[in-house]
Amino acid sequence: MVNNFIEWRLRSEQNSLAFLKRQKVIRITTVSVLALVILLLFAYHFGYMIFGPPKGLNSNSRIGEWSMFRHDLVHSGSTNPNGILPQGTLSWVFDTGDAIQSSPAIANGTVYFGSNDYKLYALDAATGTKLWEFRTGSLVKSSPAVANGVVYFGSNDSRLYALDASTGEKLWDFKTKYVIQSSPAVADGIVYFGADDYCVYALDAVKGTKLWRFETGSYVTSSPAVANGIVYIGSQDGFCYALHALSGRLFLQFRAYPKVVCSPAVSDEVVYFGTSQGRLYAVDANANNWPWEHEFLHWWRTYHIYAYIPNPPLPSGFLWYLELGAIAKSSPVVSEGLLYIGSGNKLFSIDIQSQEKRWIFEAGDTISSSPAVVDTTIYLGSEDGHLYALDTVTGDKLWDIVTGSKITSSPAIADGTVYIGSHDGKLYAIK
Repeated sequence: MVNNFIEWRLRSEQNSLAFLKRQKVIRITTVSVLALVILLLFAYHFGYMIFGPPKGLNSNSRIGEWSMFRHDLVHSGSTNPNGILPQGTLSWVFDTGDAIQSSPAIANGTVYFGSNDYKLYALDAATGTKLWEFRTGSLVKSSPAVANGVVYFGSNDSRLYALDASTGEKLWDFKTKYVIQSSPAVADGIVYFGADDYCVYALDAVKGTKLWRFETGSYVTSSPAVANGIVYIGSQDGFCYALHALSGRLFLQFRAYPKVVCSPAVSDEVVYFGTSQGRLYAVDANANNWPWEHEFLHWWRTYHIYAYIPNPPLPSGFLWYLELGAIAKSSPVVSEGLLYIGSGNKLFSIDIQSQEKRWIFEAGDTISSSPAVVDTTIYLGSEDGHLYALDTVTGDKLWDIVTGSKITSSPAIADGTVYIGSHDGKLYAIK
């Protein structure tokens, strides 16, 4: 009996020790797994700080040029006066025969623009003489970008084209599933653009091969801005996206709810953009979503509606917003601490620090054209057919030019001349 009892005690102690060992292994394993998950989440959320995007991406316009939509990669929409300001004198007019919605680009003394007659044109910027033309398979609403002797643009035939800027010879084209209205941005050998197939693309600028593709939830007619190695672009799914320029990895998906059809502008590490319901947003350019943020906030808002829980936290990156009152198709301009944006038939001048409206200019019709600033003058087109020059301090009209139809093209300024297209089929050069 005694021996049996001792054996039972020994087995019990051994089982207890084995159980304690198993518990210890389970605890260590559980803690290790949790630590690994936390580490992975931390790496996903903050990894861009360690393995961040390349800060040196650039292919901006040179002095005296306007080589891409909104002038440069951050979409400043502004340039130095270079000693000369346009005064409202018509220099020349070039007629394509169909509406011009594409905004011009000026590089190396040549102005490039697309027309609804299916063509991209290259004209002598001084005289308006045609140098060459290139025919695509459909309307050319996309605005061209010129970099390293190549002009890049999209067409409604669903292709992005790369042409020799001097001769118009096609170097390559890239086919998407649907229309390309987005205007490309070129940065250090990479071409970025959106398409109506819901995607944002990055292509090798020399070969035209796809480097990456990012899918959104709707049409991407917005044009990308590139700053500090991050691509910022809006989508008609109601989000503005921030993507790693080299990999397409998502940093921020900022929900604006209505469509984002205009193109963002970046200044002092803040992204500005308008929405189809007339709201202007300011978002932290370096923000990053936390994991499952939108799913979590969706349920939080749902329960909040029924008064079960307090207000949900603000979305990642949110800084402030301002109600403008009408659809904002126009892309913003940021200059000297002020922001200018069209909404409905009004152009707003907004103090960024106070978020207060300084002045409002009313045109005769919708302002879809994105304004451009040179020194103390701001230029913008309107669907009333006018190109306006306004004083940036007071908002007073300095002069205007009347075209034969509405203007949705955005002005480009180079060497004292403002270039703009009209739905009357003509490109205007005004000194």
